[in-house]
Amino acid sequence: MNSFEWLIGLRYTRAKRRNGFISFISAASMIGIALGVAALIVVLSVMNGFQREIRGRILEVASHVQASGPGNRLADWQAVASELSRRDPVVLASAPYVQAQGLISFDGNVQGAMLRGVLPDQEDQVAGLGRHMVAGRLDALKPGEFGIILGQDLARALGVAVGEKVNMITPQGNMTPAGLVPRFKTFTVVGLFRIDMYQYDAGLALVALADAQKLFRMGDDVSGVRLKISDPLDAPQVAQRLAQNNQRPLWFSDWTMENSQYFRAVQIEKRMMFLILTLIIAVATFNLVSGLVMAVTDKQADIAILRTLGAAPSSILKIFVIQGATVGIVGTVAGVIGGVVLAINVGTVVSFFEGLLGTQVLSPQVYLISSLPSEVLPTDVAAIGLIALVLAFLATLYPSWRAAKTNPAEALRYE
Repeated sequence: MNSFEWLIGLRYTRAKRRNGFISFISAASMIGIALGVAALIVVLSVMNGFQREIRGRILEVASHVQASGPGNRLADWQAVASELSRRDPVVLASAPYVQAQGLISFDGNVQGAMLRGVLPDQEDQVAGLGRHMVAGRLDALKPGEFGIILGQDLARALGVAVGEKVNMITPQGNMTPAGLVPRFKTFTVVGLFRIDMYQYDAGLALVALADAQKLFRMGDDVSGVRLKISDPLDAPQVAQRLAQNNQRPLWFSDWTMENSQYFRAVQIEKRMMFLILTLIIAVATFNLVSGLVMAVTDKQADIAILRTLGAAPSSILKIFVIQGATVGIVGTVAGVIGGVVLAINVGTVVSFFEGLLGTQVLSPQVYLISSLPSEVLPTDVAAIGLIALVLAFLATLYPSWRAAKTNPAEALRYE
């Protein structure tokens, strides 16, 4: 573009117009684009924060990758764990487990739970459950002592406290003359944990690995091996890689498979919010179209003079493209800066309004968090800014084309 096109286009953007309503529409378009961009950045950042928060809590309990044997039985787990760790350098730690469903009863209350047998010292290397103990310690699980650690919500539903005894009822029964009778085993509650995820706090119980093997008559076998890898986000690829190179009859799964419905729902919600809030930016760009159309009408005489001085129709088009694009760029840049600053400090802003209004937006009893988490992803910011700029540029094309088609003789007839 020639320098005079930039000069006139930027001058038209800054100049006060004879019709003040045109300036108002341009300012409204700029503010609308900025607000739309900022809102989109803040909403997506908060959703990213929630996803990171929930992902972190899941990974405190779930293993990154899990290798289980056929029929939920795996023999010689030490060799399997050693082989998997040696085969892929991203595998940092491993731990055996025994896992099965059972019923826990106490004082007339009965609750279903997932019973997991673990080795406390190795379990702490693949998951962070030990950091979430609210009573007792994970290493209180001693082989042969039949201690049990319950999720806090599960313990509350049973009405049991640390030191009291509960009965575990297993699906494997004993055959008697009266028929199949469920097996019972008494465990002593030695600890409670809280992850702040209901599915674990209300449905998971931990016992020593040897005790679980005796309870479910597994001998020296286990259900499988839990693996920790260097980057949890690479778990699907690592699980697939281990499965392809594996010579044993093993079934590999990862934490994203176990929670696939949740993450699929979050992704769908994020995409829909992105689409809905992008419409806000689109509405602002429609205002930009109307403002430019009015500006073209207001500048008919100027366009005619430029044409008579030798300006080509393409130069007129570029002048108004520059004028509209400037509004879009300023609005986008302001929105990006404002959105990023607000997204980074959204917790502080919400706390300020909570104190000002004397209310609590997020109750920990309901939402399990007391402040809004936020994670600003550069890719999201770049995509939002690019979309806003593209929409603003497209909005300038029709008014600029109309300006380029202006007939100088018709425009100066009544001047």
